[in-house]
Amino acid sequence: MIIERFKLTCDRLVSYQQLACCSTYTGIPVRGQDILIYANVDVWQEALLLTGHHGDITSMTFGNNSPILLCSASDDYVIIWNVEVCQKTVSQGNIAAGTIIGTLLGQVVHLSFCLSDDKVAACAGATTYILSTKKKQTISTLTGHLGPVTSAEFCPWNEDILVTTSEDRTFKVWDLNTETLFYQSFVLSASPLLSALFIEENEQIIMGSSDGQVWCFSLHIGFSCQLVTKIDLHKSEQRLQGGAAEKSPEVDISKPVLKMASFASFNGDTDGEKRDMCWLYVGCTDGLYVVNLDTSELVAVLHFTDNPDLSIAMAGSWVFCGKGMKSMLFLVSSLFTPCVGLLEFCLDDAERIQAGSQGFSIFPSSSPLLESPLNAELKKEVNHLKKKGGIKEQPLVFNSKVKSSGYTSSPRKLLFSPIISAEKGQSSRKTKKKGLLLKDYPEDIAPPTVLRAHLSITNKPVYCIQYSGDGKQILCGLGDNSVLLYKSSLTGNPAVYTGHDKPVNSVSWSLNRQSWLSASHDQTLRLWSQDIPEPVVIMGKNMFSKHIKAAQFYYLDKFLLVASGDSLQLYLYHVDATHDDIKRYQQRSFVKLSSCFSTTSGTHITDLSAINDFFSYIVLACASNRSIQVFDMNIGKVAAELPDAHSKAIHCITQNKGSMFSTQAPDLYNLFLTSAVTDGVKLWDLRTLRCVRRYENHVNRCHSCSSAISPCGRFVACGSEDKCAYVYDVRSSSYLHKLQRHSETVLSLAFNPATPQLLTGTLDGKISLFDPTSGLCVSRQ
Repeated sequence: MIIERFKLTCDRLVSYQQLACCSTYTGIPVRGQDILIYANVDVWQEALLLTGHHGDITSMTFGNNSPILLCSASDDYVIIWNVEVCQKTVSQGNIAAGTIIGTLLGQVVHLSFCLSDDKVAACAGATTYILSTKKKQTISTLTGHLGPVTSAEFCPWNEDILVTTSEDRTFKVWDLNTETLFYQSFVLSASPLLSALFIEENEQIIMGSSDGQVWCFSLHIGFSCQLVTKIDLHKSEQRLQGGAAEKSPEVDISKPVLKMASFASFNGDTDGEKRDMCWLYVGCTDGLYVVNLDTSELVAVLHFTDNPDLSIAMAGSWVFCGKGMKSMLFLVSSLFTPCVGLLEFCLDDAERIQAGSQGFSIFPSSSPLLESPLNAELKKEVNHLKKKGGIKEQPLVFNSKVKSSGYTSSPRKLLFSPIISAEKGQSSRKTKKKGLLLKDYPEDIAPPTVLRAHLSITNKPVYCIQYSGDGKQILCGLGDNSVLLYKSSLTGNPAVYTGHDKPVNSVSWSLNRQSWLSASHDQTLRLWSQDIPEPVVIMGKNMFSKHIKAAQFYYLDKFLLVASGDSLQLYLYHVDATHDDIKRYQQRSFVKLSSCFSTTSGTHITDLSAINDFFSYIVLACASNRSIQVFDMNIGKVAAELPDAHSKAIHCITQNKGSMFSTQAPDLYNLFLTSAVTDGVKLWDLRTLRCVRRYENHVNRCHSCSSAISPCGRFVACGSEDKCAYVYDVRSSSYLHKLQRHSETVLSLAFNPATPQLLTGTLDGKISLFDPTSGLCVSRQ
């Protein structure tokens, strides 16, 4: 995967020196004070010799534009060279000369050009000098670090912004116009920071330290930094190799982040909205590390020792020379031998590694098989119940309820009465009262961030919340063993449903909104019907050997889908809507086990998710061994397994189910979320069976905080233990809003399927309603 284009032998060791390389030329020091410029296309042609320094050259770098400029630094001078002019001068038999832009700055360890090549940043000791290539003088002097400055990089979208890293383990963001600080970081690590990199596509900045730690910060308006993610290269490599690195008897090699580069791949278009993924290339002493920045996951490690054809066994310095359409060039110096090598890495290889195997689709491509478990029916049981008189045929018309029959009302004396009080032009037709719900879910509205209502409903946790499909009702499963049924406006007293002996951990609405489920830690599942205070079906402990982790309606309300222990169970059910006051405790409704499926490894299921709004064969389940199991219910088995999806067991899995009020692209329904303690939230694509985004700004260290996707598919909401709820943009790993004013850990949350609202439930039994528009907050006890 790595090809060595050429190798150059130096007259002395050049480890830990900043060398110069671009897509056209390579520059290395010779005899300490001179420079040799080689052409990358034909390295065997005569090199260009540049002389002018009186001290040993410590750093070099090429510019970003044409004509190509080279900046070199020693203790005496900082010189700018125009490579094309120098080549022409030498070809005429004269000695090439450069332009001095700085003198007596000290030992310069790092040089960098701004995007327009008008400025150069030079790091010497604890000071950073900003030199002008046109005015040929020092225009800014930045001091403030407590240790030597190791790198300085210009912001690509604003040249007046500079970031510096230092051995004092902090970084600073500077305003070059005023020579003041925009942002000063805390101490990031126990080891010095060595390198920095701006990511223009995401407006982020990456920091790397000498102990293999990588930090990603987002730059907001005002250039204040917010931590997005942190990556430990050593631990990431262990996870990538399945723990093999941890068991290896070899001596552990440190992984200093010597240099970094990024590359954004596009899916058939260079438009920013069409960006496929962003790659981070990290150059360390032992090789090249390829990280998917969208997921913060290490996808490949290319060790020098695994490529015996390379001249480099250990790297002393890296220079990322630039990228073409299909490859990226690196100039690497050897740590222990006086040589450098120009290496080429194919960018398609990283995408090929990440692509994985063929995935699935949430939409079925064919009708169910004849032997499919989804073809099960309840015909025999229903017919038997009819014969026993359990289901009585009712007359089509009841005369007592027909108004025109005249049996229940007195005869009308006045047949017609004209309306004489109506104003002119006013329609006589009664207008419908405007409701709270919108006809169509708005696609371009801001996320819900304003607190509209705050209710204290119990002193026990709110473990689960779910809206009905029309968004008019809310189910809340509580830690006091009860379920509350609210109106979506949270006005009026809720209906209370009791019967469970332990906390309710799962609730689910049916598609027709006439029935709903509640599952509890007491190993029972109850099926409720509207306007009936008792459950119509009670599935007791004798039906389940383990705790019920999740339950829901499935396949357009045809089945009950239950996860208990290591099994996924499908139940057919029948609900008898008749009501007999004398035999009110006799259950006329019943359930029947249709199919039972087990996980591949026999581990317990921790959560499940399936689409009920339309026919779908796919059921997603997460197991206690940190894996994701993809069940194909058409064939009745596990079709795929994603091992080690998180570093800890997954406690929540949520699909993008949309709603009847919103319209999304069909491919978006293949996205789903998983949450794990201490490992954030990951967004997965069922089509490729890989993680496409990661969100970890929220705090989740011990509680099972849930996550949800908005009906429009644009936002992700996560509960957090810092008494806040976080709202993310699906396309960005940095959070958009931090919803505060909660009194405890936010355990559960749900988006209203009909209007842009977010409901949250906390550990101390309070629920809060957030709206995208401003308004008064209503509090109730």
